[in-house]
Amino acid sequence: MNKRKVTLAAAAAGVLTGATGLSLLAMPAGAGQPPSLPPVAPETLVEQVLTSEPGAFGGTIEVDNKLGLPAIAEIPQLADGKHSGRVWTDGNGKMRLALPNGQSEQTIVDDGTTTWVWNSADNEVTKSERRADKPDAEPDAKAADPATAAKEIVGLTKEFSDISVDGTARVANRAAYELVLTPKASEKTLVREVRIAVDAELKMPLRVAVLTNGTAEPAGTVGFTEINVGPQDAKLFEFTPPANAEVTTPEAKEREGREKRPEAGVEQALRGEDPQVFGTGWDTVLGARIPTEAMTQVPAEAQGLVDRFTKEVSGSWGSGKLFTTKVATVLIADDGRVVAGAVPEQVLFDTIGQVK
Repeated sequence: MNKRKVTLAAAAAGVLTGATGLSLLAMPAGAGQPPSLPPVAPETLVEQVLTSEPGAFGGTIEVDNKLGLPAIAEIPQLADGKHSGRVWTDGNGKMRLALPNGQSEQTIVDDGTTTWVWNSADNEVTKSERRADKPDAEPDAKAADPATAAKEIVGLTKEFSDISVDGTARVANRAAYELVLTPKASEKTLVREVRIAVDAELKMPLRVAVLTNGTAEPAGTVGFTEINVGPQDAKLFEFTPPANAEVTTPEAKEREGREKRPEAGVEQALRGEDPQVFGTGWDTVLGARIPTEAMTQVPAEAQGLVDRFTKEVSGSWGSGKLFTTKVATVLIADDGRVVAGAVPEQVLFDTIGQVK
């Protein structure tokens, strides 16, 4: 299984499942006049992005979504509108993410061996020990960092894109090049282009934009509005559960989620150990099968939410529900098969029959 393909498709599927990756693919307007920088070849800039090691930094991220998504209590940053957060990294695998939500906040800390997720509203902590066979940090935490998300996108899509440098920009008061990846004409995708502002000095992506077919504005926005490059306070990467906090594991949270909302079953299936991947490049489709129990144990309230934001569809493959946004499409068949990607619905109709 090609893990990089899975990451790309999972990002596209994330608009329904709650993964933060795709909600971060966007661009806030920069401040100040574009800086004057020496010319750079697109291929050179791509290579610099893929090989750069920006090191430690802390910063403020601003998100402005126009995806047409409903508000989800657990992940308010996916809903339409403007949101902000803070991110810190020590440059060696440790990181901290703070996501405000009204009077409460979600905090994610990866201390190098354990990932902690704390919701202040209910004082619940999810503790995930890093396994020897899975040394990477939690994917949602990594995707929250625009630099990491952009680097992943470039690596996954560069061979399926026409690449150019479209001038310069100033982001978080830093000079940057505008790297543009345009899907090749043969790619069947909703995405028109991805724009990445790359720090001229550090070669670190500062913002990412996804523009879709038929629209003039980005589908959503994310990028640094402030960034402090250099060593961060080591205490930021430590976490001790607050007094009286309920500490649980990801497995327990997944069981609870499946009982409360149907999309949790979709998320588990699409982001499981061995999802099925169809196609390559921008029109990669991720497929899976939702467990039978997750399809049958759906609370009425959650079912109402699904019915509101999906439409019933059918074809030679069977019948089901279709969820669409500007950047991705998800098809859930009545028999539990699921396919998702940054593709038009017809691509999913043509693919779902291959899901085992």
